[in-house]
Amino acid sequence: MASILLHLVPASLYGALGLYFWRICWAGSGDAAVRQCMSTRERLVLLAALVVHGAALHAALFPGGEMRFGFGVAVSLMIWLAICFYWVETLYARLDGLHALAMPAGVIGALLPALFPGEHVLTNAGSPAFRAHFIIAMLAYSLFTLAALHAMLMAVAERQLHHARFTRALANLPPLLTMEALLFRLIGIAFVLLTLTLVSGAVFSESLFGQAFRVDHKTVFAFISWLLFGILLAGRHIRGWRGRVALRWTLAGFVTLLLAYVGSRFVIEVLLARAN
Repeated sequence: MASILLHLVPASLYGALGLYFWRICWAGSGDAAVRQCMSTRERLVLLAALVVHGAALHAALFPGGEMRFGFGVAVSLMIWLAICFYWVETLYARLDGLHALAMPAGVIGALLPALFPGEHVLTNAGSPAFRAHFIIAMLAYSLFTLAALHAMLMAVAERQLHHARFTRALANLPPLLTMEALLFRLIGIAFVLLTLTLVSGAVFSESLFGQAFRVDHKTVFAFISWLLFGILLAGRHIRGWRGRVALRWTLAGFVTLLLAYVGSRFVIEVLLARAN
């Protein structure tokens, strides 16, 4: 019962906030549709939802003394991290139109571990250092996924602006410059996490199997993805890359990352498979 409540409480908080923001930001009229900025009280409610959601994730990942992983936990972790990043960003930028989009995702993320509990037991995950490596890999994968979705949303908004299609949805989104700055912060943090994932993966592989890297398609694609995102960040800093150029590099890096099985598949299918 307590476990179910851990999922129902954040889902209820996300849902209540989602309805409130939808009424203010999307269903409102005139100034009500564009004036909304998250207040201190709203941030505290969202923070409470994130804390309980995080506790539910921890309970789903580490039941008893073992570590379990599955589809529901993976997606929930991705959504939780995205909303955490979003919460921090609301302290520095107006992200008004994204309020009503983030909360429904939070409802889904809070409930998924209860509907699809992790069934894969990571038998070689007793080491705290290995658990840290696993979580870092998942966070990197999650942030890059969020960056790819964010880049596609920017592309849609830019296309609508180019064709002068001023819909209510477009009017309520943050300015493209704000969204672009948010995108590159996402990519920058994810790039650091991916670097730590590759380095820690090499350390674990060396200590467990006596070989830092096995040259296979997963390792090759992981490093190609790391290189693509590194070039994108360097191009942004040195040459001011933005717009469609940034979108192409972001999606290319993300597709390569999928091919590399970074995140849960990297750990489960490469490290654990080699250990058995």
